[in-house]
Amino acid sequence: MNTLIRARRAASSFILCALCLGALNPQASAQTVADSASGGGSGLAGSVTPSPYQGPQLRSFPAGVAVSLLFLPRISPKGANDWHCKPSAAHPYPVILVHGTYEDAYDNWALMAPEVQQAGYCVFALDYGRDAHDLLELLPGVYGDGEIGESAKQLAAFVDKVLAATGAGKANLVGHSQGGLLIRAYLKLAGGADPADPARNRVEHVVSIGGSNHGTTVYGLALLVRELNLLGLAAAVAGPSFGEQVAGSPFLQEVNAGGDTEPGIDYTVIGSRYDEIVTPYQSTFLSAGPGATVHDITVQDGCPIDWTDHLSESYDPRIIGLVKAALDPANPPPVPCVHTLPLFGAGAS
Repeated sequence: MNTLIRARRAASSFILCALCLGALNPQASAQTVADSASGGGSGLAGSVTPSPYQGPQLRSFPAGVAVSLLFLPRISPKGANDWHCKPSAAHPYPVILVHGTYEDAYDNWALMAPEVQQAGYCVFALDYGRDAHDLLELLPGVYGDGEIGESAKQLAAFVDKVLAATGAGKANLVGHSQGGLLIRAYLKLAGGADPADPARNRVEHVVSIGGSNHGTTVYGLALLVRELNLLGLAAAVAGPSFGEQVAGSPFLQEVNAGGDTEPGIDYTVIGSRYDEIVTPYQSTFLSAGPGATVHDITVQDGCPIDWTDHLSESYDPRIIGLVKAALDPANPPPVPCVHTLPLFGAGAS
């Protein structure tokens, strides 16, 4: 019976991930423009230019998806992508938000982006990883399904654009889900970090929220797909990034070879015991290598009433407080403890 319950939970988690993270988010027209600009239909030649139109600040992920349904072309989260913003002396590094698999910049960051911007930061958010060869491509508005190595190149180009616009020497990167892993792929594989000379790093601080840093089993479902040799089918349906995030994948072995971190960079890694997508949840945590610092944080430590799951992580007031504290460790704001529900976050509490 327990096995059956776990299997049903795994299946429901996978379906919820596929539906809630993108399938309900049709925003086709902006992608058509981006495809034309990149010279092809894949969108992998470069990340999609962020929309100048900003949506409202919202308090739950389902609300973010619902609002995304209403707007064509795409919208940026409130407070993000002001290309005239110049960092202050108090906060000299712009903050770049990196969404997760099947998400986009708006539905992932509709609450956190304005919160961080109101704290005094220049905030930017991109859409990345649109793949032309899987069935999810038929669902407009789905991002983060492409090869993560290619997405890392898109993130690299976006970071360079932000640094050029703001005049900053480095950026702080905040990633959710695949976004946390993608940041590390950018650092290691796409020029974001220079192990020989950390002073040349493009990144000051990494914050990973529910990042698939060491892969996921999705309660065993992903491992079953791998053992049944169905990763090719999964890639055709859900995109190559799904298989690359399965625990033990060749891509994860490449990213994690030689250690989890890069010299000269501070990492804050936030995980939830109730994460149903990145499982086991401890696989999100990192170990510090030479010249790096790592702060692994479990959301429920000190706040057992926080029941946030994977989908509600970026809408959790406690996690937003932890992100702000990580970005400004010398003057950390208070980190709240709020009753937070799975999927809906504090907006339904």
